[in-house]
Amino acid sequence: MSQVTRRELFPGVWLRAVHTNKFKSSYLSITLLTPLDRKTAGANALIPEVLRRGTQVHPDMESLSAALDELYGGAIEPAVRKKGETQCVGFVASFLDDAYTLNGEQILESAAGLLGELLLKPYTQDGCFCPDYTAGEKANLIDRIRAQINDKRTYATQRLTQEMCKYEAFGVDKLGDEESVAAVTPESLWQRYQELLRTARVEVYYCGSASPDRAAGALKQALEGLPVNEDRADPSCDVRVSAGPEPIVVEEAMDVSQGKLALGFRTGGQSCWESDYPAFVLCNAVFGGTTLSKLFMNVREKLSLCYYASSVAEPRKGLVMVSSGIEFDKYQTAKDEILAQLEAIRRGEIEDWELEGSRRTLIGAYRATTDEQGRQEEFWLGQAAAGLEEDPEELARQLEQVTREQVAESAKRFQLDTIYFLKGKEV
Repeated sequence: MSQVTRRELFPGVWLRAVHTNKFKSSYLSITLLTPLDRKTAGANALIPEVLRRGTQVHPDMESLSAALDELYGGAIEPAVRKKGETQCVGFVASFLDDAYTLNGEQILESAAGLLGELLLKPYTQDGCFCPDYTAGEKANLIDRIRAQINDKRTYATQRLTQEMCKYEAFGVDKLGDEESVAAVTPESLWQRYQELLRTARVEVYYCGSASPDRAAGALKQALEGLPVNEDRADPSCDVRVSAGPEPIVVEEAMDVSQGKLALGFRTGGQSCWESDYPAFVLCNAVFGGTTLSKLFMNVREKLSLCYYASSVAEPRKGLVMVSSGIEFDKYQTAKDEILAQLEAIRRGEIEDWELEGSRRTLIGAYRATTDEQGRQEEFWLGQAAAGLEEDPEELARQLEQVTREQVAESAKRFQLDTIYFLKGKEV
């Protein structure tokens, strides 16, 4: 069994500690939560990459690797994530749990100290970030931004999001854009780093065998250099309730052999903060969120209209995104059939095996969250970004109570907002 606690280390700096003997490693993360903004997203994404290059004590990758080797080969990696309209930047780390060290050494304090060192004591030159480190990581980040187009399935969903939420923060990519990253200088990045340390809400996570009090002590000491701020901003997210009068249609042509059709739905304000959230989650699962869903079983398997067809719910924005791969000439037929499957759910035409199979899949996924430290940390970060405290077991219990009628009512609130179609170039 795990014991999950949450406490405030400093004003606006929170620790989620999972006390468990289930794993042979300890998992640590420090994440700065800041509003997603087109002007700052690229710089924010760059900061942990530059910080990871060196500290005042360990000024390069070689010395940092040596320090990690002394901690039984621990690992610390930069992390940039997007939770609703909150950009989450920082580090995730994994170390051998104290219970498994050879001579009973306690390495939590040293591991936490190194993590704090990376965040708060960067290697600098002339009072700001090292120009060589900044230039190198700028090039790497620009390459990552450019490379997103290589995975056309993900790219189509990204483009759908950009068009659907063009005037909302959710339309901003977590990595920022190439132009804003290219404009970053060591001086401007240093200024943004100082601003982020001063204003961002900080979420700290620990999972391992140490007591919550010991974890709190180690991490509080590691982060004592954070600027004092009684008013660190809480994350927020604007949920737009309705789609426009007519769906926006966006078509692009590329040298591709398979079309990508993506549909974006507003869901009438259904989100993780509402009482109807469990019905919304199960509705998406029945629609396209599992391999037992109507999109997978009918549009893909039975009718063979798509190479793949699935849907994903964005709980903090009240959106559902459908993703499919189709032959170019199947655009209208595939789109019509996807919408027909949604209509069937609205009419309550849901077989018992569809409803219960989707329910069991979701519940199993919730309960499996605690079997993997990375997944568990990701879950609790999402809850923190939304200001929620329900654990996976509570969410599973809520799903057990959802009826077929509630799923149908949820589907009735879906409104098609945006259609994105990636097609091939005409010969």
